[in-house]
Amino acid sequence: MTDKADIREEILQLSEEFKNCRRILQAFGDENRQHMIVEMLKMGRCGGVRVGEITEKTNLSRPAVSHHLKILKEAGIVKMRKEGTRNYYYFDTDNSAFDGLLSMLAHSKSIVERLPERHFEKDETIKEDNGGA
Repeated sequence: MTDKADIREEILQLSEEFKNCRRILQAFGDENRQHMIVEMLKMGRCGGVRVGEITEKTNLSRPAVSHHLKILKEAGIVKMRKEGTRNYYYFDTDNSAFDGLLSMLAHSKSIVERLPERHFEKDETIKEDNGGA
């Protein structure tokens, strides 16, 4: 295969990697969830935290915190364990979601770094925009 064919194949593979990372990207993309993650990390409780504890540290309602925790759970960022009627949320130590994200980002960077240079001096860009005039 030629270099162009190799890159096209890698881009197709990267497209699949993006699909596989969609949930974690969406989970991290929300400012409220980012804040919740930071607050949970600050609490430093390996055994998990309850919705009420997160609510106290954020400006979110209990239903909103529960909604965001569900998204974080579906993305593979947090897990939940039950103790009687109590639910405790904690960070997933499996890290497969994080590993997939890091792999996709490294692959993206690798492809971008191998693309032809696209730096133009200001004058060159102007000439091209004006049809070379």
